[in-house]
Amino acid sequence: QVQMVESGGGLVQAGASLRLSCVGSGRTFITAVMGWFRQAPGKEREFVAAISWNGGVTHYAESVKGRFTISRDNAKNTVYLQMNSLRPEDTAVYYCAAEVNYSGANYVTDNADRYDYWGQGTQVTVSS
Repeated sequence: QVQMVESGGGLVQAGASLRLSCVGSGRTFITAVMGWFRQAPGKEREFVAAISWNGGVTHYAESVKGRFTISRDNAKNTVYLQMNSLRPEDTAVYYCAAEVNYSGANYVTDNADRYDYWGQGTQVTVSS
């Protein structure tokens, strides 16, 4: 089983940066596909970014491409989301998620239904 705790959210002005962290526990974290999703009030949860188990493959939503960067440090069981040039429309609760990777293949997915474990979320608020 994988348990995850997000941190790093906060209130910032448009144009600022934040770095979210997600610390995982459990042996499966190292080979898990990791993703970041977000949910704004009154909206459905949406995919933000994902990274393969060894960091070799990444995938981003079009809305964040070029502004956000996902990375991971398996030695620290941590995945990061560096968010630059934040916009008010980035305001949401951000969740990290883990998909257990039974095959060991180097892949990513943006399908929330594929993820097995979720963190509790961290609030990001961007003021204009």
